[in-house]
Amino acid sequence: MQRDCDVLVVGAGAGGMATAITAAKLGLKVMVIEKAPVFGGTTAFSGGVLWIPGNPADASGREAARTYLKSETGNFYDEEAVELFLDEGPRMMAFFERETAMKFVPTLYPDYHPDAPGGAKVGRSVLAAPFDASVLGDNLKRLRPPLKTITFMGMMFNSSNADIKHFFNATKSAKSFFYVAKRLAAHMVELGRYGRGVTVTSGNALAARLAKSCFDLGIEIHTDTPALRLLHGPGGVTGAEISTPQGPVTVTARRGVVLAAGGFAQDVARIRQAYPHLRQGGDHLSPVPEANTGDGITLAQQIGARFDTRLPATAAWIPVSAVPVGGGKRAAFPHLIDRYKPGVIAVLPNGKRFTNESNSYHDVGAAMIAACEGEAEAACWLIADREALRTYGLGFVKPAPMPIGRFLRNGYLKSGRTLAELARACGIKGEEFEATVRRFNAGAERGEDPEFQRGSTAFNRYLADPEHGPNPCVAPIRQGPFYAVKLLMGDLGTFDGLACTPKGQVLDMAGQPIPGLFAVGNDRASVMGGNYPGAGITLGPAMTFGYVTGRHLAGVV
Repeated sequence: MQRDCDVLVVGAGAGGMATAITAAKLGLKVMVIEKAPVFGGTTAFSGGVLWIPGNPADASGREAARTYLKSETGNFYDEEAVELFLDEGPRMMAFFERETAMKFVPTLYPDYHPDAPGGAKVGRSVLAAPFDASVLGDNLKRLRPPLKTITFMGMMFNSSNADIKHFFNATKSAKSFFYVAKRLAAHMVELGRYGRGVTVTSGNALAARLAKSCFDLGIEIHTDTPALRLLHGPGGVTGAEISTPQGPVTVTARRGVVLAAGGFAQDVARIRQAYPHLRQGGDHLSPVPEANTGDGITLAQQIGARFDTRLPATAAWIPVSAVPVGGGKRAAFPHLIDRYKPGVIAVLPNGKRFTNESNSYHDVGAAMIAACEGEAEAACWLIADREALRTYGLGFVKPAPMPIGRFLRNGYLKSGRTLAELARACGIKGEEFEATVRRFNAGAERGEDPEFQRGSTAFNRYLADPEHGPNPCVAPIRQGPFYAVKLLMGDLGTFDGLACTPKGQVLDMAGQPIPGLFAVGNDRASVMGGNYPGAGITLGPAMTFGYVTGRHLAGVV
C-alpha cells in the first residue's frame, strides 16, 4: 500500500503536533504517525508548562532572558538557536491561540535559578488551560491518560500551586473542602459517563488541545503505526516505510519527514551507556512512556545523521520512588511536591544530607548522582516525621485522613518509632543519621538551614508551605513515629539528541543538512545546553521549534 503527503510527522507529542498544525495551517498536506496505541506522548504525562520568555505575562525583558540563558548553558550556549527561540516563542503562542484550540494561562512559577544573572522570579512559564476532552468524541479513547501515580482516583490536579493547595487544605479549610468536594463530584460523573476523567489539566490538556486542533484541520493521527525505515536517496529523505494495523505502507513525503518520537529515555541499551549511574550498575526508573525507545534517533542514524552527546547532562533528572502495582511490577512516582515541604529531608545511606532538597528536581537529581558516584546505586531516603507525613504526605502516600497501612505492608513506606529504628529499617547508618537530624533540627528551630540554605530562593519557597514560618521549607523533624521512602534516579526525558540547524534540519556526520529530514522535541538536542533553567524548558522549545520547522517546511521565512 502507498500513501502520499507533503509532510510526514513521526510522533504525536507536543513537538510533532505543533509542527503538523503549523504546516497544515500554511497549506501543506500532513500525516502524523504514532507508535503507541494512544497519542499525546510524554506531553500527556507532563505538567503542561511551557517556558516562553517574552510571553504577555513576562515583564523581565529580552536582554534578561538572553543573559539567563548564557548563564545557564555556559559553554553550550548556541546563540543562533537561542535568538530564534526568543524571537519565535511569543509568536508561536500568539499563532496557536489565534488559529487553534490552544489556550495558555500564566503561572507564578519562578525560574529554577531566579538569583542567577538574568533570572526571573515570575512570568516566563505559561500553562495549558484546562480542557473538556469530551469534545474529542471517538478520539477520546486514544488520548493518553495521565500518569496514574500523580492522579487521585484518576482525577488530575492542575499544575498551578493554588489548585494543589486546596487538596492539601481540604481537612483544614471549609473553602478548600468544598472546592475538593466539587471537583470529586464532577469527576465521578465523568467516570460514569465516559469511563475516564474528561476535565483534563496540565499536560493532558495540552495534548488534548493540540489533538483537537489537528482533527479540526483534517490531520490524521495514525496510532499503532511505527516508522520502520526512512526512504533515502541521492536527493535526501523522500518518505518512510511504516507499519499499520492493516499492513506495511510506503509513505511519500514531498517536503520532508519530521522526527518527533520523544527521545530515548526507554532505550535500555542506549541509556545504560549514557546515564552515569547506570554505567556503575545502579537502578533507574523513568515515568516517561514506554514507547520512547529512541526510534527517531535510530532511524536518522541509519542514514548517517549525527547523534549529539556533548551535553553535560544526558537527561532531565528527577528523583522517583518505585510504587508496587502488583505482579512484581512497579510504577515511577516523580517527587515534584513533597521535597519542598517543612519537616522533610533527604539522606544518603551513610546518614548524611547531600543537597538542598527544595531545589529543582533536576538539580537534586544531579546532586544525587554526584553524591553516589562509586556506590552501588544512586539512591537516597526521603525522611519525614509524623506531623509532616499527616500534613503533606510523602511520595505516593497521601496526607491525613488517607490511610497508610497498605504502604507499610507492601514496603513502599518504612517506619520507626525512633530515628534509630527507622535507620535499621532502611539500612541507613544510624549514628550518623541521628547526628544529621540533630544538626538539621538545631537550625530548623530558628527556620534556618546553615548547611544547604534551604528556602533561600523564590523557587525553593514556591512549592513549600507559605503558612509555615519563618521559613516555609524548614521545620524540625522531632515527632515519632518517623517515616521514609526510598528515592531512585529517574528522568523526565532526554537532552541529548540529533544535531540540527536552528530550523530543525538534521545534520549528517560532516555537519551538513540531510535534505528532507527534520527533528523536533526530544529527538533534537536540547537548546538548554544540558541544564534545566525553569518550568517548561522542554515543552516551550518543543512547540516553538515545531512552529519554526512547520513554517520552514511550508517555505515561510
